[in-house]
Amino acid sequence: MKTVKIKDLPEEQRPRERMWTLGAEALNDAELLALILGTGTKSESALMLAQRLLKGDGGKKGLEYIYNASLEELSNLKGIGAAKAVKIKAAVEMGRRIASNYGVKKIVINSPKDVENLLKEEMRVLEKEHFRVILLDTKNKVISVEEISIGTLDSSIVHPREVFKPAIKRSSSSIILVHNHPSGDPYPSKEDIVITKRLCEAGKLLGIHVVDHIIIGNSSFSFKANGLLE
Repeated sequence: MKTVKIKDLPEEQRPRERMWTLGAEALNDAELLALILGTGTKSESALMLAQRLLKGDGGKKGLEYIYNASLEELSNLKGIGAAKAVKIKAAVEMGRRIASNYGVKKIVINSPKDVENLLKEEMRVLEKEHFRVILLDTKNKVISVEEISIGTLDSSIVHPREVFKPAIKRSSSSIILVHNHPSGDPYPSKEDIVITKRLCEAGKLLGIHVVDHIIIGNSSFSFKANGLLE
């Protein structure tokens, strides 16, 4: 069987050439993913492989599927393997870090709604609980959004040391705690309340104010707006 290659396509249809001519923003998701993959298989070009991958698993699809799929899940797909799976997840993580550390610096947080606008669309689709911290400067401008832990929320993984380390490192004057509930129900659990109280007390000792704790589900819950935070 003849190997299918992108170079067999007309030049104006090749992702690499299209990027050079039109810029990255002109490429669709499959074309960008094909550039990350680099090569396809004997029966599929990199572009065809990317298009198949973006069809997802019957539930999530497109970039949402790529974002949530684990290395193991991706590597087990026909035509992907360990090397391509690592490339894909590295690209996803690079994009997340760029967005967290550079794309949000001019955003000012004045209300829970501002936090929703910043993180809800991304975090409400996550399949595991992600605990993040928004670092703020003295004018409530976002310095960065830091990932603290992934998994069921408990005191062993959400430790004050890990929560406040990036705030101290980046001279943040205050922080906002944010985590998601994959169930869609944003109402806090007893553990959420205990952890929040513990982190607020630690913040007082360090001189770093905990402004709010936002839980994201199908809607959002603000500890401060609901009287659970001083």
